Amino acid sequence: MAGPRRRAREVVLQALYEMDVGSHEPRPSLERLTDEFHLSPPQAEFARSLLSGVLEHRAEIDKVIEETAPAWPSQQMAAVDRNILRIAIREFLVDNLTPAGAAINEAVELAKKYGSDSSGKFINGVLGSVSASIKAAAQEGD
Repeated sequence: MAGPRRRAREVVLQALYEMDVGSHEPRPSLERLTDEFHLSPPQAEFARSLLSGVLEHRAEIDKVIEETAPAWPSQQMAAVDRNILRIAIREFLVDNLTPAGAAINEAVELAKKYGSDSSGKFINGVLGSVSASIKAAAQEGD
């Protein structure tokens, strides 16, 4: 069974997708989707936090994506995959909101549900590389 935060991630993914594909403002989209999906107050707050973090750190997050998956420039990547990566990287890299393993698992589940047949493997590979580079950098700092 999906956890209550997964629904919040799905709403954030849809708001970011609307921003990328439809040029909609993401915050009003999020509020509309929060109502449509009947998110609880804690779910809605988590969704707002996720969205704000992605928007505030988007350039930094996109740089991480491009460095980790250089064969797939961010703007050439499928919008669903790009935004799933943004959400997961925001969760475990930007402010350690969610443990890396949990964020990666959640991202893979979103990719399986909303992405293409190969999205799950792609998302897992990119996020696994990001996680490994973070661990390597931490070990170098010790």
